[in-house]
Amino acid sequence: MLNRYWHGGTSRISSEAPVVLVDRIEERLGGAANVALNIATFGARTGLIGYCGCDEAGRNLVALLHEAGVDCAVEQIEGLPTITKLRVLSRHQQLIRLDFEDRFHDVASPRLLENFAERLPAADVVVLSDYGKGTLDSVPELIRLASRAGKPVLVDPKGSDFDRYRGATVITPNRSEFEAVAGPCRDDDELVDKGLILLEKLELSALLITRGEHGMTLLRRGEPHRHLPAHAKEVYDVTGAGDTVISTLAAALAAGAPLEDATGLANLAAGIAVGKLGTATVTLEELDHALHGQRAHRRGAIGLDELLPLLGAARRNGEKIVVTNGCFDILHPGHIQYLQQARSLGDRLIVLVNSDASVRRLKGNSRPVNPLEHRMTMLAALECVDWVVPFEEDTPRDVIGHLLPDILVKGGDYKDIREIAGHDHVLANGGEVRILDFLGDYSTTRIIQAIRNI
Repeated sequence: MLNRYWHGGTSRISSEAPVVLVDRIEERLGGAANVALNIATFGARTGLIGYCGCDEAGRNLVALLHEAGVDCAVEQIEGLPTITKLRVLSRHQQLIRLDFEDRFHDVASPRLLENFAERLPAADVVVLSDYGKGTLDSVPELIRLASRAGKPVLVDPKGSDFDRYRGATVITPNRSEFEAVAGPCRDDDELVDKGLILLEKLELSALLITRGEHGMTLLRRGEPHRHLPAHAKEVYDVTGAGDTVISTLAAALAAGAPLEDATGLANLAAGIAVGKLGTATVTLEELDHALHGQRAHRRGAIGLDELLPLLGAARRNGEKIVVTNGCFDILHPGHIQYLQQARSLGDRLIVLVNSDASVRRLKGNSRPVNPLEHRMTMLAALECVDWVVPFEEDTPRDVIGHLLPDILVKGGDYKDIREIAGHDHVLANGGEVRILDFLGDYSTTRIIQAIRNI
């Protein structure tokens, strides 16, 4: 299907109706094409098989699929229009939806089954998106072919005849679709009981019931049921939410995730999708933020590989990142004041610390006094420090190139920012390099000398 959006302002009302002055026209993929787009957006190799009309809307639909990198085997049928949904919006408020469609039940082309059989061996997961338009009239044969090839089959069902999906791996009805087949459910217990009966009857491996603001329910043979709460902060538009669920589920399973983990990701993705206008994709970055965003407050000593995703989540929250570096061998008040001043420049402070070998190369064999683990523990205990990361090189230039902070700072013993390791990376990325004033007359070398003089 093709989704068209006409956007415009409503400045007057005529004797006939409100007048929308259209100033922008937008086209998006819909139906099974939206599912394919969602999967492709996650970076998975995606093929789409189906029908559309041999018309302008069909040509635009196929072009959008190619642009998204989808292996497109959509057959354009003469004499039938591409199913198109036209929405008229003003100030993000949908005023009306106009549907243009003839269904494809009478199409007798053999190419759909041929295309399916041809592409099946290379697939990790098969998704059957049924919209009741006729393209999947042969769904039992598709399921048999996929099962014979050992491929998991996910079905987004339609209508009241779920027997046609017998033998699929997972079906994903919404609650109203489920109750149209299994009967009304007074509460969660009845929903689970009726779901388990349907699971056995259809010989499914799992049944995933999407329940809108109540989240999802996952039922599996021989496993306890699982209710997942909804994650949407604000529901803007539920269009395409089911597409998001099955596409995320498919991509995760194809990547090797267990069904329970894949379902959790699909639930998170649905919460993101309903916060967007119209049929919209969910990106890996958005999913990662939903998954890890709440963990971004984690502080302390950490490796670079572990820090990078947390840093990404902090940035998506709009937080400003500050980085400094040093040996911090014997922590003294000068260090504390300097780090507090650095932290005041942003929302997160990362301290890069020289390894023991790096300190010896810079300071001589008598240093460091305190080993790396001790120095990092002391720094991580400071309220002003968010993350402490070690580095092995003489300078942290390469690490700074990975982090690309908003602000890079060093102490007043530097006179020119060009002397500061990593300044070039930060400036090239649009960041800022600052030299802070010395606060107080403190020195690690003086402390060591004083101890020797005792």
